[in-house]
Amino acid sequence: MSHKHIYEGKIGFAIIVTSDTRNFENDESGSIMKRLIEEYGYIVAYYDIVKNDKEKIKEKLEETLKNEDVNIIIFSGGTGISKRDVTVDAVKPLLEKELSGFGEIFRWLSYKEIGSAAIMSRAFAGIKNGKAIFCLPGSKNAVELAMKEIILREAAHIMGEVNK
Repeated sequence: MSHKHIYEGKIGFAIIVTSDTRNFENDESGSIMKRLIEEYGYIVAYYDIVKNDKEKIKEKLEETLKNEDVNIIIFSGGTGISKRDVTVDAVKPLLEKELSGFGEIFRWLSYKEIGSAAIMSRAFAGIKNGKAIFCLPGSKNAVELAMKEIILREAAHIMGEVNK
């Protein structure tokens, strides 16, 4: 008998890339996420790019939380330690619950690929208003790693737990 509560409905993802330089034509990380989400049979319900601005990121999160077609929100970019990396600072205080295991596992998997530089990632996840929110680094490799090894594997389970 499985302990997993699996969400039975359609799962819609929002992809929000935080960047001062990317646009829809050159956003490779967003394209990778979109492709992987669709390959797993899920829906990309929303996709946008927002500047590395704490208030704009907060506004985008609040707006996306109201979208009934979205169950999982993924921010890509702004999780490092530079002055322009403000996604974590904008999103984390708004969460109801944190999924600390996501960041731990992500950094462990990253460590296996890039070594001790993985400590500079502040990637994390949490819950707000019945939606799962993930904040990932903006690199193509980091996005692919998080999506394939964690998020897409657990999406239905996470949504099942959030909605039980």
